Amino acid sequence: MGRFLLVVYVVVVKVVALVVGVVMAGGSGGPGAPRVPALVPPPAVGYVPAGGTNDVSPRATVTAFVANGTFTDVALRGPGGRPVAGEFNAERTAWTVREPLGYGQAYTWRGTAAGTDGTLVRLAGSFTTARPEQTVRARINIDDGTTVGIAAPIAIRFEGPVRDRAAVERALSVRTSVPVEGSWAWLPADSNGELRVHWRPREYWPPGTRVTVTADLYGVHYGDGAFGAKNITRTFTIGRPQIVKADVNTHRMIVIRDGRQVADFPASYGSGSHPATVTRSGIHVVSAMYKSVRMASPRFGYDGMYASAVLISANGEFIHANPESLRQQGRVNVTHGCVNLSPKNARTYFNMAMYGDPVVVTGTSIPLSLADGDYADWTFRWEAWQRLSALR
Repeated sequence: MGRFLLVVYVVVVKVVALVVGVVMAGGSGGPGAPRVPALVPPPAVGYVPAGGTNDVSPRATVTAFVANGTFTDVALRGPGGRPVAGEFNAERTAWTVREPLGYGQAYTWRGTAAGTDGTLVRLAGSFTTARPEQTVRARINIDDGTTVGIAAPIAIRFEGPVRDRAAVERALSVRTSVPVEGSWAWLPADSNGELRVHWRPREYWPPGTRVTVTADLYGVHYGDGAFGAKNITRTFTIGRPQIVKADVNTHRMIVIRDGRQVADFPASYGSGSHPATVTRSGIHVVSAMYKSVRMASPRFGYDGMYASAVLISANGEFIHANPESLRQQGRVNVTHGCVNLSPKNARTYFNMAMYGDPVVVTGTSIPLSLADGDYADWTFRWEAWQRLSALR
């Protein structure tokens, strides 16, 4: 009886040892151990913005991405099935839109992602872009490829409301070929009733500077359902340094170019008999030029055509020819606020001037201000100008 139990015990021990050995071999990955196949996760596709999203900004980053796989093909289609331009990253795990989207449009994903195990997943889903209540056009005051004077402000005017000025200002940039310190400033509506933002350098522009202005406004939400209508870019050059010095008490108008006096004209300025006839003191900016322009004032009883007219303030101040005041030019101030020159001298100055030239008037009782025109930018001290930025 005892011997039988001993034999059974030995057999049981050997069986247990064999089972334990098999389990240990499988756990240690030793030779001959059974292999358990690893689980391979299928490809997972995601989207930014998420599928079903509405009111997506046309400026938003739009991307499809895949984990545990790569894209074989991707397409984002807009109205009418038109494909949107986009590109893969180097690993083909992401595809990103590379063109602006339209307003108020539905876009649908199509394509395939392949997992490392060969599993295929189809792209699907859609989103819709914002539909503006209003699109607001903007325009820049300086034409592409032009040359302007050293005091030229950059002015962007908006043909509609701009509630979120900070969002708009963040979309604006000024790049220069040499370092130039400057700032944007939001000013009251101009003489046409349009809201405007101006960029002005701290000091006069360095001559020869190449300037590129970019208003990346398409898709920017201006607030209250208004969005930017389109992007605008302008490139221009700063011309020779020319400054007009107009001291009303000397009855002369002197032109300085490249630091040298190039002209000294007898002139007549505002009589000062009424506040409206005072030529404003301060830095004016040449803003328009007319070979001939009609000037009329029922209040002061004049109406006529005047040649070689250079507008220096939207309040009606011109440098222009006036043969009627020829005898007073260089001697006494008799005008209604303009700067009168002889026909010959006015024509000479007209041919010397360009948009953006500074005209510095001194010696009068009333300073130039924003109430006098669209380009009174230089009436601000630099610190006050900077405070007019929406980003300060």
